Amino acid sequence: MLKFSFSVPLLLISVLVFLPLFHGGIAFAAGTEDGSEEWGYVQVRPKAHMFWWHYKSPYRVEDPSKPWPIILWLQGGPGSSGVAMGNFQEIGPLDMDLKPRNSTWLKLADLLFVDNPVGTGYSFVEDESLLVNTDEEAATDLTTLLKELFNKNESLQQSPLYIVAESYGGKFAATLGLSAVKAIEAGELKLKLGGVALGDSWISPEDFVFSWGPLLKDLSRLDNNGLEKSNSLAQQIKQQLENGSYVSATNTWRQLENVISTSSNDVDFYNFLLDSAHDPLSTTAASELSTAAAMKRYSTYLNSKRISPDGVGDINSFMNGVIKKKLKIIPESLKWGTQSDLVFTTLQGDFMKPRINEVAELLAKGVNVTVYNGQVDLICATKGTEAWVEKLKWEGLQGFMNLDRIPLYCGDDKTTTKAFTKSYKNLHFYWILLAGHFVPYDQPCVALKMVGDITHSPIASA
Repeated sequence: MLKFSFSVPLLLISVLVFLPLFHGGIAFAAGTEDGSEEWGYVQVRPKAHMFWWHYKSPYRVEDPSKPWPIILWLQGGPGSSGVAMGNFQEIGPLDMDLKPRNSTWLKLADLLFVDNPVGTGYSFVEDESLLVNTDEEAATDLTTLLKELFNKNESLQQSPLYIVAESYGGKFAATLGLSAVKAIEAGELKLKLGGVALGDSWISPEDFVFSWGPLLKDLSRLDNNGLEKSNSLAQQIKQQLENGSYVSATNTWRQLENVISTSSNDVDFYNFLLDSAHDPLSTTAASELSTAAAMKRYSTYLNSKRISPDGVGDINSFMNGVIKKKLKIIPESLKWGTQSDLVFTTLQGDFMKPRINEVAELLAKGVNVTVYNGQVDLICATKGTEAWVEKLKWEGLQGFMNLDRIPLYCGDDKTTTKAFTKSYKNLHFYWILLAGHFVPYDQPCVALKMVGDITHSPIASA
């Protein structure tokens, strides 16, 4: 029996299956004997099954003035697994060596990981035609899942839900946020939406591709020739987007990534201070110009950095081995991640579409929106993030722009600046220093502090 727990010594768990596999209903679940973890499937559409995993925090503080929050984590890709990456590689209770993570976000909130869209990770479709083609379709499926989990659970309804996303997950978060608000307003979803947080998020692809060349030129990773090639392809993408040729824009994006890689001698797209040799698939992905390979580069980046020499192995072996055995309810014939490449391919018509208007609409509806970005990220560079934020059609934008930033420190060290932040009304921005694309991993301390600020956790100041 696999040992999983948040405390030392580790406790043996037993799995309780509460509902039979897809028999006469749209959901089934299982969990640990002590109730600290639950997981299961929701059939969001006929033959389309979404997997979720909920952790209840052992640090929970009962404070009527500050209800204990829940964080829904959405991974990027599209096609990368939040149940795997976000959970075991970034913010969950255990790492991929099954050792406790000192910086787990469970210290400040319950955590809900979802393999989104269907086809990602343990989520699956029985017919490939059921994969989503748009961000809005993904949001509809996620809203269906939230209805199933929250509407019949009064305990969950008492906790505000914060949607926190990374990379392409930010586009899902923006569309889900609007979908959830509308469902709440219509009385169809019993949920308190605490806010939406967009971490290094692919909100405006056009602004990001225009940021790459100038940023890398200033960093001496591109020369004038490389800059000219980069800007030329970015202009081509801009024209394709204006013409509504979104699939063509996705294809040109792949060409641009190849030019960046070749001209920079393989700069790392997730940390521009590094070479992509730190990620075994980075060079291969760029040279193949393969959509699936590009997604795999994202999925395997953290894995290549984190596994210790005596660890459990790569993420595929980990999820299809020890974790699948723990969960028990995963269909025997299902291999984790089998449909993930298809998820990316099916969404390529939406991949380059911006979601700036959706973020602006969330702000206009009074939803708390947090934007955070790692200083040394390239794929979703801070330069590009600042550019799309400045395009927001929101009445508070000028007030936000006029504010000065506040420096942030972490722990007992009050001399080393870890981040900057500023807030105006319901828009909040964090500049996380020395962090790449994966902020919770690169700067866990200040990321945890930020989460406390976002969620107003009862122990945020601890």
